[in-house]
Amino acid sequence: MKAVLGRKLGMTQVFAEDGRLVPVTVIEAGPMVVTQIKNKETDGYEAVQVAFGEVKEKRVNKPLRGHFAKAGVGFKKFVREFKVEDLSAYSLAQEIKVDVFEAGEKVDAIGTSKGKGFQGPIKRHNQSRGPMTHGSRYHRGPGSMGAASDPSRVFKGKKLAGHMGAERVTIQNLEVVKVDVEKNLILIKGAVPGPKKGLVVIKKAIKG
Repeated sequence: MKAVLGRKLGMTQVFAEDGRLVPVTVIEAGPMVVTQIKNKETDGYEAVQVAFGEVKEKRVNKPLRGHFAKAGVGFKKFVREFKVEDLSAYSLAQEIKVDVFEAGEKVDAIGTSKGKGFQGPIKRHNQSRGPMTHGSRYHRGPGSMGAASDPSRVFKGKKLAGHMGAERVTIQNLEVVKVDVEKNLILIKGAVPGPKKGLVVIKKAIKG
């Protein structure tokens, strides 16, 4: 399993060996602990469940407390699953650190984008506005709604105003610039979706 959970700390810049200035996103990744090993006999599929992020006991509900106690791990904030090829390589309470990756590798970053609330079609879908002068009186509206008596409705999927952001976003083929095992940090070239302190999943690139 080449994957790790982490928190986005923010962006900065580092110098590459050839002197180039590289923009990077700093992610506090891991250590994760294995909380459950799922197999085909009991669960119908094979996967490893991992947990990440310290949290106070009062923030954890009763079922999860029992789940963590059974695995022999402390209380964690995030619980996720990853499919693996070899279950025998994992055991309960095993720590998985950021050293599963190394500089130069290609990864996919998965996060929840920043929520923008309710936005109009110009901001949400990059549509053009109407003329601002000559009495147009129509500036930032959604535009034509389609035909008249036939079909007498607006087609599904029309780009209109609505809730923007706060959705799962995957950025593919990002490059790992540096891995700091001691500080549990991974530096990834470019931007990663989500706000600061947001949960990010770093996985081996599917297309890499």
